[in-house]
Parts: sequence; C-alpha cells; structure tokens
Amino acid sequence: MQLTPEQQRIGKDNFHEAVSFTRRSFLAGAIAGGATGLGAAYFGYKELQGNPVKVGFIGTGDEGSVLLTQHPPAYMDIVAVADLRDTNRVRALHGDGNDVRVGLIRKLGREKAMSIKLYADHRELLRNHPEIEAVVIAIPLCQHAAVAIECLKAGKHVLTEKLMAHTVAQCKEMIQVARQERKLLAVGHQRHYNVLYDNANDLLRKGLLGDVKFIRAQWHRNNSFPGRDSWRPGGYTAESFARKFAKDIEGLTARAKAAGFASLDEYLDKEFGYPSMDRLVNWRLYHKTGGGLMAELGSHQLDAASIFLGKVKPIACYGYGGKNFYGVKGIGSPEQQSDDREIEDHVYMTFEFPGPHYAEDQNDIVIVTYSSISTNRMEPYGETVFGSRGTLIMKEEQEALLFKEASPTTGAGGPDQRLYVLAGDDGKPALNASDSTGPSRAAAVADIGKVSRGYTEEMEHFAYCVRHGIFESPENGGLRCPGEQGMKDAIMALTSNLAMRTKKRIVFKDEWFDPDHPATPETDPEIVG
Repeated sequence: MQLTPEQQRIGKDNFHEAVSFTRRSFLAGAIAGGATGLGAAYFGYKELQGNPVKVGFIGTGDEGSVLLTQHPPAYMDIVAVADLRDTNRVRALHGDGNDVRVGLIRKLGREKAMSIKLYADHRELLRNHPEIEAVVIAIPLCQHAAVAIECLKAGKHVLTEKLMAHTVAQCKEMIQVARQERKLLAVGHQRHYNVLYDNANDLLRKGLLGDVKFIRAQWHRNNSFPGRDSWRPGGYTAESFARKFAKDIEGLTARAKAAGFASLDEYLDKEFGYPSMDRLVNWRLYHKTGGGLMAELGSHQLDAASIFLGKVKPIACYGYGGKNFYGVKGIGSPEQQSDDREIEDHVYMTFEFPGPHYAEDQNDIVIVTYSSISTNRMEPYGETVFGSRGTLIMKEEQEALLFKEASPTTGAGGPDQRLYVLAGDDGKPALNASDSTGPSRAAAVADIGKVSRGYTEEMEHFAYCVRHGIFESPENGGLRCPGEQGMKDAIMALTSNLAMRTKKRIVFKDEWFDPDHPATPETDPEIVG
C-alpha cells in the first residue's frame, strides 16, 4: 500500500493514539519502571538476580552476528563461540563495520572480547566448557536439530534460531529431548518479543479493528541486479567462490586432512552433515540443507498472523511456488540463467485460519495470504490486517500504522483521517474520527521511538528463565516462543512447501501439532503418497 509521507505520519499517530487509550495504565507503569527496560515491563521478566548466564554461541554467520550484537551482557556472559568457517569466527570479533553486526570487540570492549574462546567445532566448545549453562544456535537449518539435541543432552539450555528444524519430526524430537533432560528449548521467532507487535496485538484483542477476515503479508526483494543475491555470496562460478572463501577453504581443508579425510567435502558431509563446501555456504538454496523462502522469510509473517489471530492453528493451505527467475532461459543475466538452486524464487500462499466463532459456525474463516518474490521490492516486508472497523499496517518490524473505516456513527475514515478512541455503547473501545491536526499528548507518550526488533528481549527472557528455573507456559511467565510454538510455525512453513510442490490444498491435522504423536506432514500418505 503506497501512502504519502503525511498519510504515514497520520497512520503512526493514529496507532499511538489507540495504544495510549487501551494501555494507559500499563504505559504509565512501564515508563515509571524504565530502569529494567521496556522488554521486562512488556514481557513479564525482571532484572536478573545473580550472575549473568554463561552462554556459548554456535554459529556466527549473518544471523549469529546479529544475535551477538543484540545479546544482553547484563543477562548473558559469553564464554565461547563456535563456527566452522574461519572468517565467521573473525567476524564474531570484528563485525561488519556497521551497526547491525558490530562484533564483540565493539560490543564488549577488547579485553572481554579477546577472552572469549573461539572454536571451529561446536563439540569442542561443549567438551571444554562445562561451565556453559546455555547455548544460542544460529547455523544452517539442516543442522538445527542435530546440534540442539547434542547440546540438550550435554546439559545445556537451548535457544535456536528459526526455523526450528528441517522437518517436523526433528521438531518433535527436540521437544522430547528437552523434556527428558529438563532443559529449556526456545525458538527465535523474535516478533513474540517485539513491543510494537505486542501493542498491535493488544488493539486486536480489544476489538478496535472489528471483525478481521483478511491478513495480507509479504516479503519482497529484488535480487535481479548483479551482486544483490545475499543467499549466493560467492557468485556463480567455481573460481569466484574459491576466491571469496579461500580462507575458509584453507582452514577447513587443513582440519579435514588432520582428521584423516580424503577431501574437504567428505569431511563436511560425514562430520557435520553438509554435502559440500558449496552447500555449507549456499545452504539456503537447496532442499537438503534449507527450507526455501517459506522457512527463511515466510515463517516470520505466518508467526505474526498466528499471533494476531490468537495463536490459533491453521485449517488449510494451498498455493503456487516456482523458479520463475533463476535458471530461466532468457531471464536475467547469463549467470542467473545458469543458476542451479532448487528452491522456489517466487511463492504465493493462501492460508485458512479459524475465526473466533469457528467452532460454532465453520463459515467463520480468516484468510491469510503471503507472497515472497525476488524481482521487485516496492513493498519490502510486513503485514496488513484488514478489519471491519479499521486497518493495521505493520512495516518492516519498525512501524505500525492504523486507519479507521468510515462509519455513519463514528465519522470519516481512510488514510487522511486522524482518530481518537472512546468507549462505545457496548463498553468496548471504538475508533472515532478526529478534527485535530496533530497527535494528542497521550499519543506522544505512547510513541516510544525506534523499537527493538525483539532479539535482545528474547535473549533477556531466555536467560531470565534459565537463571530462575522457569518452565511455565507462556501464559504463566514462561518462554513466549518455546519448542511447541516454534514447531507450530515450522509446520506452517514446511507444509506450505509441500502444498506448492504437490499442488494440493492441504488440511492441517491436529496430530501434527502433538509433540508426542509420530504423525508429520512430510510423511503423511495423503500428501506424499
């Protein structure tokens, strides 16, 4: 949705106006208790009592380096990091020279950063540091389950990046092992810890948008320009790949030789589950190592939609996905035409979710659509929630815009209309048209400025639960995205892939969501035969 700068300003002011009404008392308390941070106020934890949790980070690539940057030193004391690639271990210390991945030296100071032990093999980290209480895992998807289970069995609590695992069966095994070992298992869907999303969800729960029947989500990128495809950083030729990753290849080849392997690829395959050096680096592009656009990008939006709808399970999904740009004759550059990736580069999915009255009337269905394309980024990423009384737009995890619907009782609507909130005749808050030309004082208080994307808060809460032994449900102060929730998100993303590849409308089954039941979508005979 294309809006003018003034309309965007109105939308943001409207959102803050609504939040200032529905969360007036809460905001006053959160601001008064600001010493512990907004995350603690919003998500129900406190300052850590005792020493920070001793942690190890396994995987310091793109996402791992973001997590290192965002980790909370007051809650986490990093003892060691592990990554197979030499350059990623250097990156852990020095970062990328920007504010997204700052590196541990800039984050913690040189003395502390240089005291952190660096390992190529995560098993050495586990073996050499029994004092480590928890690990944060951010490695290629195909190894999430294997490494997480190793860590759980070694007595460590685990926070693993999303997608939870490569298969639903692996998700179930992770949950079962965590229970057996009496260890926490968290999954890094950070929207569960994003203050902006929590405020937005509060508006939905209190009915300000009316009846929601449609949510549109997207993550659009344009990788058609040379050098823009971050998922293939080594380029398209063996020569460019070898130049780009010469240090990694040299270091890993030496380790392979020392371990008695005939080749680097054999070493990576047998020791770590990566078929080759190419698959270690370009893992997102292939079925055996990654989960495609739905796992890497779409899972964020599906998670958000599920949150907005009360964390309900979907009813069914169907859609189209294809390789419509890469590897297509006559499209893109010659190198792009020869691209051998296996994953889809354009996906379009439709999900049916139950509405609040679905149990009584199965016509109460909410539709969620998701698209991810690789050749245009006019609408980069976010979600739009369409309600009978208003529209909520979430933009790139950083902004929320709210617009009311025109009504004979509450006045004009649309992107140029400011609003205020009053209790309606039924006692519930309602959006009303405002004649003002700017935000109210209360709305200004609700505007907390640039918001965290939730990485820091999820790690704070994870560490808090570790230190205080909190194994409760999310509703009772436990992890907001434990293994069971992470598995639900994985089921949605991975079943999407099956729906696209089999060209079927797939109905989700309750037993898939039961960690103790062996049934999974990837082995369901009605889907895969």
